[in-house]
Amino acid sequence: MKLVSRKVPKTLEDETVSLLPRIPKIWSVVAPVPCYGPLELYHMFLSSLSIVTPPPTIIVTPSFLISTHEIIIYTTTLVPHWHAYNLILPSDIIHAHAIRKVTTTSNTGSTASERVHTELAIKVKSTFFDPVISSLRVSGTVVAENPYVNLGSHHTLDLEVNRPFTIIKPEGWDSVARATLQETLSDDKDGAVAAVVMQEGLANICLITAFRTVLKVRVESVIPKKRDLASDQDAGMRRFYEKTLQTLLRTMDFSQSRPLLLASPGFVAGDFKQYIANKGRDKADKMLTALAKQATVIHSNSGHVHSLNEVLKSPEVLSGMKNMKFARETQYVDQLFDRLKLDDGRAWYGTSVVEKAVNDGAVGPGGGVLLVNNSLFRSEDLATRKKYVALVEKVRSDGGEARVLSSDHESGQRLSMLGDIAAILNYPMLDLDEDEEESEEEEEEKDIQLPSMADNVI
Repeated sequence: MKLVSRKVPKTLEDETVSLLPRIPKIWSVVAPVPCYGPLELYHMFLSSLSIVTPPPTIIVTPSFLISTHEIIIYTTTLVPHWHAYNLILPSDIIHAHAIRKVTTTSNTGSTASERVHTELAIKVKSTFFDPVISSLRVSGTVVAENPYVNLGSHHTLDLEVNRPFTIIKPEGWDSVARATLQETLSDDKDGAVAAVVMQEGLANICLITAFRTVLKVRVESVIPKKRDLASDQDAGMRRFYEKTLQTLLRTMDFSQSRPLLLASPGFVAGDFKQYIANKGRDKADKMLTALAKQATVIHSNSGHVHSLNEVLKSPEVLSGMKNMKFARETQYVDQLFDRLKLDDGRAWYGTSVVEKAVNDGAVGPGGGVLLVNNSLFRSEDLATRKKYVALVEKVRSDGGEARVLSSDHESGQRLSMLGDIAAILNYPMLDLDEDEEESEEEEEEKDIQLPSMADNVI
C-alpha cells in the first residue's frame, strides 16, 4: 500500500485551478509504508484529519489523501451517497467527473454537437438527493478553467458510483463536519436493523439505519376470508409467510448476524417467527434457525410503515438496541416532549432561547442535551452555519451532549415541528422567552405610534 500526499494551496484560487488537467503532476508517491489496518488509519483520521481508509461502504482508491481541507471519496454502492449528501454544503468545492455537451462550428458554418467527458470543479449552490434511487446531484458554478467550460458557468454534477470525487471545504472541516464524517466512516452496515411491519396479507420490509428508515419492498398476498374454510385460510397464510420470507432473504443480507424486528397486530408476527423457525428446522438451515432466534416480536397497531414510530419506542427495541443511534435519539426527543408538557423550565425550543440557555451554561453536564437537525447546517449562509456549529461546540466543551439528528429520520421529523432546534437543560430556567415577547410588544407600539407622528408632521 502507498500513501499519496498533496500540498494544500495557500489560496482558494490556487486550490481550484490546481485541480484540473495537471493532477498527475501534483500528486506524488511519498514512499512505501507498512499496510495499516482500517482501524489504525481511522484513529489517525480522528487525531489529525490527515490520512484515512474508510470501511467498504465508502472506500477510497488504494492510495488516498485527506488534508485539512479536502477529502477524496470513492463509493462502491449507492448507499454512501446519503452520507455524501450530509457532508456536501453550500460554498464547498466539488471536483468530479462530468459530461458536457460541446457545440463546434466548422469553417463552412455548420455546427456539430458532441458529449465530452471531462473533470470539473464547481462551487456548490445546492444539492439534491433522491432516496428512492440514491441519486445525488450537486449544482453550482465552475471555479476552475477547463477547455470545454467557461469560468462561472453553471453545471450540475451527477456523482456516480465507482468514480472518485473530491470534497473541498475552503473554511476547513468544522467539528460538526468532522463528526458527520466520523459517523460515516464508522457506520457498520451490518448494524442496520431489518424490520418487517405486517398484518394479514401485507408486509412492509424496512431497513432502519442510524440515518434514516428505508422501505425496501412491500409484500401483498390475498388471504381467504375467515368465513371460508379454515384449511384454505391456513394455506393462504402459509403462502403469505413463504412469499414474505423469500422476499426478506432477497432484500437483506443475513449472512452475518443482524437484528430483525417483527411487528404486527395480533399473532401475525409471532406466527411468522415460528414459520421461520420451522423452515430452519425442516431444512436443517442454520441461517434460518439463527434468524428466528434473533427476531424480536413487537406489537403494532397495523402493518403499515407509520407503525414503525411506535415500534421504535417499544421497551423491547430500546433495551435490546439501546446503543444504536436512532434509539437514543428517539429517547431524547420523547424526553424533550415530556419535559415540555411538564413546563418545568427544563425544556426549550427555538434558536434564540436555546442560544441563551447554551451561553448561560444550562446545557452542560448533569442531563443537558442539545438537539439540532442536520438541515440547519445546510444553510447557504456561512454565518448561519457557523452559529449552529458554535452552539454544538459550546455544549460539548461544557460537558453536555449535542446530538445532530437526521431530518429524514422519525426523531428529526418530530424535532422539525419545533423549529429544528431544542434543548433539555440540566437545571430549570424560567421565562427565557420574555425578552422576545417584550421586543415584539415594543415593535407593535412603534407601529401604533408611527401614524400619529406622521399626522403631527402634517
